Amino acid sequence: MKLLFSIILFCVFSFVSTAQTADNTAKLKALQDKKADYHKRTEGVSDGFRIKIHFGSDRVKAMEVKSKFLSKYNDYGAYDEYQQPNFVILVGDFKTKPEAYGFLKEIQADFPNAFIVKDKIKPSY
Repeated sequence: MKLLFSIILFCVFSFVSTAQTADNTAKLKALQDKKADYHKRTEGVSDGFRIKIHFGSDRVKAMEVKSKFLSKYNDYGAYDEYQQPNFVILVGDFKTKPEAYGFLKEIQADFPNAFIVKDKIKPSY
C-alpha cells in the first residue's frame, strides 16, 4: 500500500513539475520575443550615459580630440556630433551612471574637462 501511494505521489509531482516547466518555457519564449521586437523597433538603442570629452566650434580640433582618445582607449566607442554651433565628441556606451563615472575617473587625466551626459546608447551584448 505504501509503495502504491509513493508511486502515485511521485507521478502527481512529476506531472505538476512537467506542466510548470512547460509553462515557464512558454513564458521565457514570450519574453524573448518581446525583447527581440523591442530591439527591432528601437534598433537596439536604449537610454544610457556617455562622456562628453570635447565641444567647440572648431571641427579640426574636435577630430584631433577624437583621434587622441581612440589612440589611447580604442576599446570604447567615440562619436562625433554637430550640435549647432558646436562639434561634440562623446565616448562610451554605459548602461549605468556608476559605470560611466568609473571610466570618467580613468580618463580625467587626459581629458580634464570631461563630464557625464545622458544619451541614447547601443550597448554591446
